[in-house]
Amino acid sequence: MPYARVMECFREDCDIAVRECAILYREDYFEDFPGEVQEILVNMMFNLGRPRYSKFRKHIAALKDYDWALAGAEARDSRWHTQVGDRAERLCKRLEALAS
Repeated sequence: MPYARVMECFREDCDIAVRECAILYREDYFEDFPGEVQEILVNMMFNLGRPRYSKFRKHIAALKDYDWALAGAEARDSRWHTQVGDRAERLCKRLEALAS
């Protein structure tokens, strides 16, 4: 597959993940989140998809309260974190660092 086609597919998938985040968090919440938080959530959405990501109820509630540290801790307390490993841990730490 040519590189240009791969990049086109990747951009389309990223656009889908952004739209799914806007749906899950409602646009007003999602757009108010700092850019760093938006990037982390899109990364998670890209990996999980909305049906699975929407089950992170405590994580989502913490984000809606702008409690970045709790959101990171709640994401860490998941099977996703165990399965994804280092990348998941980096995302959790990025969220928690925003609380400082």
